[in-house]
Amino acid sequence: MLRLVVQSAKIDPPLAPLPRPCVSIDFRDVKKRTSVVEGNEPVWNETLIWHLWNRPLENDSFLQVMLQDMGSQKKERFIGLTTVLLKPLLKQPSEVLFVKDLTLLNHSMKPTDCTVTLQVAYISNQDIEKTGAEDFLGVTARETARQKLMVPGSTMHRSLSSKPQHFQVRVKVFEARQLMGNNIKPVVRVSIGGQQHQTRIKMGNNPFFNEIFFQNFHEVPAKFFDETILIQVVNSSAMRYKAEIGRFQTDIGFIYHSPGHTLLRKWLGLCQLNNPSSGVRGYLKVTICALGVGDQALADQKLLYGADDTDIQIFRSAAVPINMAYLQFFIYCAEDLHLKKHQSVNPQLEVELIGKKLPCLSSYIKFRILDCHRKDCPDEIGTASLFLNQISSTGEEIEGMYSGFLPCFGPSFLTLHGGKKAPFRIQEEGACIPDSVRDGLAYRGRVFLELITEIKFHQDSTIKDLSHEVTRIEKHQNRQKYGLCVIFLSCTMMPNFKDLIQFEVSIGHYGNKMDLNYKPLVSSTQYSPVIHDGNIYHYVPWYDTKPVVAVTSNWEDISFRMNCLNLLHFTRDRLKVNLDTLKSIRNPKDPALLHQWEKLLRELAEDCKHPLPCMTNQPKATSLDRKRWQLRSLLLQELAQKAKQAKPRDMVATGEDWLYRLNAVLPEPQMGLPDVMIWLVAEEQRVAYAQVPAHSVLFSPEGDLHSGRLCGKIQTLFLQYPEGEGQKDVLPAHLRVCMWLGNVTDSKDLQLLRQGDTAVYAEMYENQAKHKDQWGQQGLYHCPNFSDVMGNKTLPMTDFQPPLGWHWQDSWTVDPQRRLLLDIDINKSQVLEEVYENQARDARGTWGPATIPNTDVNGQPMEARENVKCPKGWHFKKDWAVELNHAVDSKGWEYGMEIPSLGQRQVWSPVEKTYHSCRRRRWARVRFRNHGELSHEQETLSFLKLGLAKGEEEGWEYGTFGSTFHLNPQPQSKFRRRCWRRRLAPNKDKGIAPIFLLEGSLAMDVKYTGKEEDSKTWPLRLDRQFRDPLRQDTQPPNMPFIYCTFNKPHYYQLFCYIYQARNLVSNQILTFQGPFIRVVFLNHSQCTQTLRSSAGPTWAQTLIFQHLLLYENPQDTKESPPLVVLELWQHDSWGKESLWGRSMWPPVVWLDLQDRILPPMRWHPLVKELGKEEGEILASCELILETELREKQLPILSVPWKNGAYTLPKNIQPKIKRMAIEILAWGLRNMKKASSPHLLVEFGEESLKTEPIRDFQTNPNFPESVLVLTVLMPTEEAYTLPLVVKVVDNWAFGQQSVTGQANIDFLQPYFCDPWAQDYMHPKLPTLSEKHQDFLGYLYEKFWFKSSKAEDEYEHEVDWWSKLFWATDEHKSPEYEYKDYHTLKVYDCELEAVPAFQGLQDFCQTFKLYQEQPKLDSPVVGEFKGLFRIYPFPENPEAPKPPLQFLVWPEREDFPQPCLVRVYVVRAINLQPQDYNGLCDPYVILKLGKTELGNRDTYQPNTLDPIFGTMFELTCNIPLEKDLEIQLYDFDLFSPDDKIGTTVIDLENRLLSGFGAHCGLSKSYCQSGPFRWRDQMPPSYLLKRYAKRKGLPPPLFSPEEDAVFYNGKKFKLQSFEPQTPTVHGLGPKKERLALYLLHTQGLVPEHVETRTLYSDSQPGIDQGKVQMWVDIFPKKLGPPGPQVNIKPRKPKRYELRCIIWKTANVDLVDDNLSREKTSDIYIKGWLYGLEKDMQKTDIHYYSLTGEADFNWRFIFTMDYLATERMCVQSQKDYIWSLDATSMKFPARLIIQVWDNDTFSPDDFLGVLELDLSDMPLPARHAKQCSIRMMDANPKWPYNLQYEHFSLFKKKTVTGWWPCQVLDGGKWRLSGKVKMTLEILSEKEALIKPAGRGQSEPNQYPTLHPPLRTNTSFMWLRSPVQYFCYIFWKRYRFKFLAFMVILIIALMLFNFIYSAPHYLAMNLIKPHLQLSPPIKIFNIITSVNNASSSILPTQDPNLKPTIDHEWKLHPGPRNHLSDIFPELPAPQD
Repeated sequence: MLRLVVQSAKIDPPLAPLPRPCVSIDFRDVKKRTSVVEGNEPVWNETLIWHLWNRPLENDSFLQVMLQDMGSQKKERFIGLTTVLLKPLLKQPSEVLFVKDLTLLNHSMKPTDCTVTLQVAYISNQDIEKTGAEDFLGVTARETARQKLMVPGSTMHRSLSSKPQHFQVRVKVFEARQLMGNNIKPVVRVSIGGQQHQTRIKMGNNPFFNEIFFQNFHEVPAKFFDETILIQVVNSSAMRYKAEIGRFQTDIGFIYHSPGHTLLRKWLGLCQLNNPSSGVRGYLKVTICALGVGDQALADQKLLYGADDTDIQIFRSAAVPINMAYLQFFIYCAEDLHLKKHQSVNPQLEVELIGKKLPCLSSYIKFRILDCHRKDCPDEIGTASLFLNQISSTGEEIEGMYSGFLPCFGPSFLTLHGGKKAPFRIQEEGACIPDSVRDGLAYRGRVFLELITEIKFHQDSTIKDLSHEVTRIEKHQNRQKYGLCVIFLSCTMMPNFKDLIQFEVSIGHYGNKMDLNYKPLVSSTQYSPVIHDGNIYHYVPWYDTKPVVAVTSNWEDISFRMNCLNLLHFTRDRLKVNLDTLKSIRNPKDPALLHQWEKLLRELAEDCKHPLPCMTNQPKATSLDRKRWQLRSLLLQELAQKAKQAKPRDMVATGEDWLYRLNAVLPEPQMGLPDVMIWLVAEEQRVAYAQVPAHSVLFSPEGDLHSGRLCGKIQTLFLQYPEGEGQKDVLPAHLRVCMWLGNVTDSKDLQLLRQGDTAVYAEMYENQAKHKDQWGQQGLYHCPNFSDVMGNKTLPMTDFQPPLGWHWQDSWTVDPQRRLLLDIDINKSQVLEEVYENQARDARGTWGPATIPNTDVNGQPMEARENVKCPKGWHFKKDWAVELNHAVDSKGWEYGMEIPSLGQRQVWSPVEKTYHSCRRRRWARVRFRNHGELSHEQETLSFLKLGLAKGEEEGWEYGTFGSTFHLNPQPQSKFRRRCWRRRLAPNKDKGIAPIFLLEGSLAMDVKYTGKEEDSKTWPLRLDRQFRDPLRQDTQPPNMPFIYCTFNKPHYYQLFCYIYQARNLVSNQILTFQGPFIRVVFLNHSQCTQTLRSSAGPTWAQTLIFQHLLLYENPQDTKESPPLVVLELWQHDSWGKESLWGRSMWPPVVWLDLQDRILPPMRWHPLVKELGKEEGEILASCELILETELREKQLPILSVPWKNGAYTLPKNIQPKIKRMAIEILAWGLRNMKKASSPHLLVEFGEESLKTEPIRDFQTNPNFPESVLVLTVLMPTEEAYTLPLVVKVVDNWAFGQQSVTGQANIDFLQPYFCDPWAQDYMHPKLPTLSEKHQDFLGYLYEKFWFKSSKAEDEYEHEVDWWSKLFWATDEHKSPEYEYKDYHTLKVYDCELEAVPAFQGLQDFCQTFKLYQEQPKLDSPVVGEFKGLFRIYPFPENPEAPKPPLQFLVWPEREDFPQPCLVRVYVVRAINLQPQDYNGLCDPYVILKLGKTELGNRDTYQPNTLDPIFGTMFELTCNIPLEKDLEIQLYDFDLFSPDDKIGTTVIDLENRLLSGFGAHCGLSKSYCQSGPFRWRDQMPPSYLLKRYAKRKGLPPPLFSPEEDAVFYNGKKFKLQSFEPQTPTVHGLGPKKERLALYLLHTQGLVPEHVETRTLYSDSQPGIDQGKVQMWVDIFPKKLGPPGPQVNIKPRKPKRYELRCIIWKTANVDLVDDNLSREKTSDIYIKGWLYGLEKDMQKTDIHYYSLTGEADFNWRFIFTMDYLATERMCVQSQKDYIWSLDATSMKFPARLIIQVWDNDTFSPDDFLGVLELDLSDMPLPARHAKQCSIRMMDANPKWPYNLQYEHFSLFKKKTVTGWWPCQVLDGGKWRLSGKVKMTLEILSEKEALIKPAGRGQSEPNQYPTLHPPLRTNTSFMWLRSPVQYFCYIFWKRYRFKFLAFMVILIIALMLFNFIYSAPHYLAMNLIKPHLQLSPPIKIFNIITSVNNASSSILPTQDPNLKPTIDHEWKLHPGPRNHLSDIFPELPAPQD
């Protein structure tokens, strides 16, 4: 890996305005760039990485560095360029190449003053692995590895089905780490396909959830993979808009295509969608799996918490990109937007981005153009889709240094489609397109656009002006004229079309007859009938006159793009053909296999060497063209290199991988040319279509490799119905055409076929009607005098004008179209004729002839049956007869009312009623064809070539429209017509093919000489139809018809060699009912013989087609022969034929018999609907040209004839050899209705049966077990017949019935060499002990029983210790001899372990089905047996090979009574059954009629129950052999739901030679927790094993502690260097024997993991159960001791946490002196026990962050030390029936808070300690840092803080850091000194202590802390503290309140006083006094200065001295208010 750090740059002289520079670095053609910053001295400090893969650095390796200004208004402005040589890194790889101020060069390569500073380093793979391992949960966790995993492009997707299937998605959430936020309460929300799930709410930044969610789907796989999984972590205590912490999103397809369909225990990096630059916001550990039918969920054996994550790998969300990509769409113009005829549109373009994540399986861009003529409901004109994986690259396609490219497109045209959609098909490339992406079939125009993707930090808000881009894109719109020519050669395998049909060819709108906006072209064939082919299909009788169409169109020149695409297709097609041939060779010893592999490699290397046309110098090439050209070129180079180095290993898998990678780069999104559409038109409606990509038929002057692979070549097209139309499993047509598309300038010498003459005719029909026995125009009514063949009005002969470039060759002539006159029954051997006799009731009630006495079934008039004559070439065997096999009376009459009105159906009754007015009866007879000299086809040809007979000179055809016309007039004929034709000839050579000049209608104005650009306004003369005046707008113009005539036919013979068919569908055994093969070749077909019901029907038959007529040149036929279609048919239960599948391939063509080589038979797939393969057929075909005239009915080749059919030639027949099939018939099982069955074995025509089982209910084994069947068998495995095993039951009176059968198709595993010396006969195990010489064994048994050591004391370890040692080796508690006692945990069933051969080494189990099973037939029983197949000598005197199976005397041991112990340990990931997402499981065991288990022992509210239960029961094997373990969900009221079931075959375990009845323990102990549990000691087991293997018994030597076994001497010391000091260890002899047994591959002591299945979801994993079974035959003695697997119970512990003090706590408050203070207190709780939250008292007024508490927290918990988990049971709700048991880690959470009186308390910091793995505290506060909490510090590495478990250390005291999230980063916020002590429940009772400082205050005694007395300081200065409290916090509010209050008072005073002042000013009242007032002298004595009291004084007022005033005692102001005019009183 090459790592480059771009530090900075300097731009001199400085640029103005400020530049936005960016550095781009190019290394090995891979360009990367930095981000864009602003300034003349930019600083990046960004790291760029190039992976070297397998290409190390070289001496000339270099980096090219370019500095650009991205802020320029133009494109990027070049600043400077330089080159960095990497040679110094080769000399010193470990050093960093530091390049400072490297000078940049300008365009002239002269130095500038601009510099750049870089660092380059070479990092090896070892350094990468080390960095990845040490970067624990880091953000930079191997970016490239993440990209590779997030793009499942390199994995081979399995084939998808188009039918809905069952799927299941599981998401298990374990825990989260490092979640961002303070005092958060996280909850995980999981959305699976739109369904919401949610975990419980937790507390803290590292919550533990341990919850699993299930979601079931029943979807089409393609839609299922598009569903998304969204995982959000949300803070439940925050507001909704800011609650999300982070999210992860992916699609299910990514999960499904991951290894094992699972992300197992992966850490997800959580990011925020709206803030992607914030980075990872936390980590979530999950397991996500997506399962289909038959998929197994991976068994997770690790502990829930604390499992060793050795490979830390961070998955980032695809929905939260690291870099934001902005897609800019430049929409320039559109063309050909038509929605309705003659109506303009108001187009609007919508762009929709689906997926929105790069990369993604299903991301695509959807373009939709709407017609907005109505605002409320816009009509959709057309849609188009761009897949992001086609317009971008992730670099995954190339195995090397290729970085890919961002999405880009154009400028180019994008084709729009609409209308009906194509039916759903599984694509060949494997990429299934979702239904929403599939566009319509109809061409709806094109849009010209461009797409550019940029990585930006913000989106541009301005919309760019595209006016200056016009000149740049005009070069892409230069048009050229293209010509399309199609020759129709044959159309076969059609259903019955009653009306005439024609074919229409179009490319875009050109050639579309319905769109009259374009120039009319010869785009449709002449109307033709469809006639019967003599079997079940129909065909079009073109024969020697083939229709031709010619369509001209105008498109831009994209030949450079098509040449590159065709070259790639040529490479892909050759690879696929070679690969298909390779796969068809099934015999690995076939010499052709290696030859074909070498041919594949040679041709692939040759094709990959062809250079692709260079795009770099192409002026019209877009950016996408150049990038895809680079990608494709690199891929071809890589494939060429691999083809040279490939070895003959895994040939098919290697070839498929190459093909898959080629298909990935094949799609061309910039395909400007629309596809060629061929429509089958019937009744003026488009019925079926074929779609041909334009590039495949495009001609290129560059040569054949650059032309389309089908250009000018004959190809076969299979028409199909649009979606939702047509009959199911019916092929619309099988079409052979020859197509050419190219520039008309290249068509001068156009000759598609090697022979054939082209003729062009104008055609019209003259119509006449019979009126008053005279023919003329008078009776035509609405029918025109001149019309086309369908009766549409056309021009008279005189108005026809030849098109430009053509002239009339001759005059109009009458030429009857005999193809339209053909009898549709001409190829039938018999025809049913019918006539209905009608009668009506007259007024008297009697029946008489009706008005129309003879009709057909629809009521149309017909001739009387007496007048119906037999046509020529036919005869009758029986005369007319009344049909009585229907609902009619005894005379055949059926009764009804009068003829109903049009559109209503007549109802007929077999019983006559009085109201019935009419009746009818059906007369029928069968017409048979005469066996003449001519065949059906020759009769048809002779009719077509006949001239006009006597009386037919005028060429009139008699009949009516809609029915067949005849040349001979009929008595009832009322209408006739005749066809006039006139031939056209081309003018002088104009340099192009003349047929491309046939443009415009024959009715065109001769003076019109419009140019090509005026084609859309071409004048048309369109006349009205005579039948439907509303269809005048769709009237087709008068166009000529083009024909290609062949004069010389060629005759061939087809030999089809059919051997057998096989069905290879897994998990199904199918039997074909009466199967036969129908071979269809063009319009000919034959059938093989019908066989009996068989799973592998074998015909071994040759079908010969003689005198086959083909008109094209034999060389054309050899290059592109017609396909041979083989159809497998079978009969259903009603005898009706049903199609099973088709197989199609071209035959081998031989033009000369001298060159003929017999084609070998190959396997060909049988394909059903939707392209699904359902089996294969072994056959071959060859087509031979008849070079000379031969006698009639004689084949060219001599083929043997036998039993009425041709058999296979001897040289193609499989070689036969005499073989012996030896059968071990052990017995029958689970046959419910059998009484006395016997076994019938069939192989071909040979069979053999056993003796019947007389007493089946007591012993279902066969009395005679070994049978030998001698047969003739093909030597090659590919030709081998299946072996059929039938069970025939014998009833009373000799009746027999087949009750079940099995078909063994693959016999290869049973072949053996009978003379092999090392062959071992399968032997029965010894199940009874008849000897009395093992007293030592009985002594040991007695000694075992007398041992009481196990119960005397509680051991340090138990059985669960062995389980955890096996599943979690590193994290389990240390035990010295755990390897000595460990067991094996299998993550699958014991039968699925490959080493144990499915436990069917003695005999296999074959499922029996009904004699005629169907797809879902149930199993009716089982056959247990085995087969051996070996050569048998042909010479009777030669020695016969020995038997492979022996006759055992031990058979009398059966049935065998056994004691069975079933140990059910636990279940994993059960399917939820309750509404809360959980279930209440319990176990039920069924064995025969015995049922064990109790529903009251259910485990409440869990998906992972721990049962720890042992069930003991007895049974008789094999009568009771199937042990069924069922898990049910307990429900209180409703019936219990079955979760799932698993079945164990106990008989296989008992009979197996691997010792599966009781697993071998790792150690041999006679006492203690790991006692030996088998019935026999190891020495006796070793003796039994040697006997079964045919070895001498082992000889033990007690003196040497050794044993002599199998010719070797083994010593105990070699196994045990030191004797382990284990309690209860057994004797040395037994330990040595046990060591030897473990070397023999026997089943060890184990726990198997069995998958549960349910009938509600067949094949879907419903969960797993871990268990094992011990089987003890009672005849071997008493069983060993039971194993105690009861679940461990948690121990009660008490955690005492003493909070001593804090230090350096954040201060958040301010006092009056502006000092920072905090009122500190501490909260604490155990995770999961939040209800027991405790807090200390408050330390007020801390000025230094120090606080003293001396406070004790006491927490009680139940702890499982082995699992390191706490256990708590509590009810979720009050009404919950049971408590839910939850497990969570023992984690202490300490929070520091600041107390506030009038506001919420402030959070200061948090400390989380895992009690089982916590950091060692610091002794002093200064040594305490936040790095103590980092488990794996990145630097320095030697500073590793020690971790310990409090449960082992018991007590610890010291300082721990607290941290808080500040600005998105964690920082130190304080330190806490604590003492942590863990006590058991007994120790806590001995040393009691109280919480806080309460009693009993001891251990230790906690005294109140000595604090500064600040608690009552506010009493000493209350004003100060009052002001402090209110002024500091609310000063701004207080000031604002005072200002508002003053303003309000002033305003109030003003409002209150204003009315009074206003009233006084308005009224001005005068003073009136009655008596004079005496004024005292005191007034006059007042100082004159007091006069200012009056506001105003009247100047006329004179002072009065004569009188004295009396002063009022009230206020003076009142006086002035009342008397404003009086002088102020003086003091």
